[in-house]
Amino acid sequence: MMNLNGYLNYLRLLTKHIIKIFLFFVIMCVTVKPQDNADTLKNDTVFVMQKSAWGAVLRSAVVPGWGQIYNRSYWKAPIVWGVGAWLVYNWIQNNNYYITFKNQFSKYPTDNPQDPNLLYRNFYRDQRDLFTIYMGLTYLLQLIDAYVDAHLFDFTIQENYQLGIPTIRFQLRF
Repeated sequence: MMNLNGYLNYLRLLTKHIIKIFLFFVIMCVTVKPQDNADTLKNDTVFVMQKSAWGAVLRSAVVPGWGQIYNRSYWKAPIVWGVGAWLVYNWIQNNNYYITFKNQFSKYPTDNPQDPNLLYRNFYRDQRDLFTIYMGLTYLLQLIDAYVDAHLFDFTIQENYQLGIPTIRFQLRF
């Protein structure tokens, strides 16, 4: 049972943590306004994204790699296709081995846990299941890549020739 002093110390500690978390969120939510200068006043236009992020995701969901082509990242599409083809090939190969050893084990069933047919059957089933997980992860990663790439399509780095420093400009829309 906790005594009164222990309970009060707990409340003080909890209050300190709540205040720190609140201040952290307040600081993170503060908007920063850029300085007004001639460049900002000249470029007072509305930003319109050239690529639709969800359009890229839907394209990649229908045909893996299509979102990368839509985002003009042409070099990424063959990588997606190659990794996908390699994963499908290994899944088919492991599934065929699994079926072979499953049929062998059903023809000659034993109670021996060290039976080679049983061990190979379990091994190839596990490998097939792992490749299923890898295919799912690869599919999700290419969807995420298409989404992020569409958001960063308008990201530019331009040299400020007056000051001689590179300028990074990008905008995020939620």
